[in-house]
Amino acid sequence: MREEECFAWAAGGAAGSQEYLQGLVRQARFDVSRQLAEPANTDRLQWLFEHLRQICVELGFFVSQLHGECTHQTCPVMRANETTYYCAGNHGHPRPCSAIAYAVHTLDFAERQLSRAGGEQLSLRHFQSMVRRLYRVFGHAYFHHRELFERRESATYLYARFVRLARKYELAPESQIIIPDLPTTVEPQ
Repeated sequence: MREEECFAWAAGGAAGSQEYLQGLVRQARFDVSRQLAEPANTDRLQWLFEHLRQICVELGFFVSQLHGECTHQTCPVMRANETTYYCAGNHGHPRPCSAIAYAVHTLDFAERQLSRAGGEQLSLRHFQSMVRRLYRVFGHAYFHHRELFERRESATYLYARFVRLARKYELAPESQIIIPDLPTTVEPQ
């Protein structure tokens, strides 16, 4: 059996939505439209939940790569662009923290939310809050670590999948999407 056949799970078959999505990500890495298409007989919120869970896993790998150049010294405050900085709310009260610490806090927050009862208690409102916070990590990487962002994006299309998911499910207003459209983030006509 070839590697690409190992992950060819059918939606709704013996494997669940998580395995099906992971198979799609491996087989159709650069076909974001195919990855986002909801399989038949799959609940819309469940499909969104699976995407966000997979995105968090992959974003965790990206953050670990960022850690080499995004440190407490090089990026002492979490910023996306030069005029906006973000505070982390998990220090007891909101306060500024380094970009890498913010990214780790954000991934921890998202993982806690997603692991809570398998996501069954989550609503669209929870997902919107999660996407807003996760987007900031992408924004920081794009504006402050562009070379690493572009290298990772060209290999994974992670940001393209994330932003197109956010647009499809209306999880973030366009005014909050501050990274300029990339060829991969625009829905093909």
